[in-house]
Amino acid sequence: MAEAALTRGRTLLVVMRAFVTVHAVAILGQPVFAGRYLIGDYGMLAMHELGANIVSTVALAQLVPAALYWWRGGVQWPFWASLLLAGGETAQYFAGLAGALDLHIPLGVALVAIALGTLFGIWRTGTRR
Repeated sequence: MAEAALTRGRTLLVVMRAFVTVHAVAILGQPVFAGRYLIGDYGMLAMHELGANIVSTVALAQLVPAALYWWRGGVQWPFWASLLLAGGETAQYFAGLAGALDLHIPLGVALVAIALGTLFGIWRTGTRR
């Protein structure tokens, strides 16, 4: 019984790592698309919008394994980090649609930093020293 619970916890950790990794890769593309747009490659705005849709969807989906991991006895910080990212990315999405670059750019920098911190943290979670 205890071994089955441990296996479920490990499986959830693997799923969490996959979501966080995909999320980090997707969010790292956003400044590239935005930068290309700002230097005159206007087609990149569509890529930036597509990237925003992907990042936001992954952030919301990431809440599910994070909540399950916590519920199954794992650490709780991945859930709170995922919730912070999902909320921040929602605000980011609407700031971008409104053209509020004074909010959109610094919030984007903060979200990339949080996503990378979450990536490094989740890959260290569960490792033995």
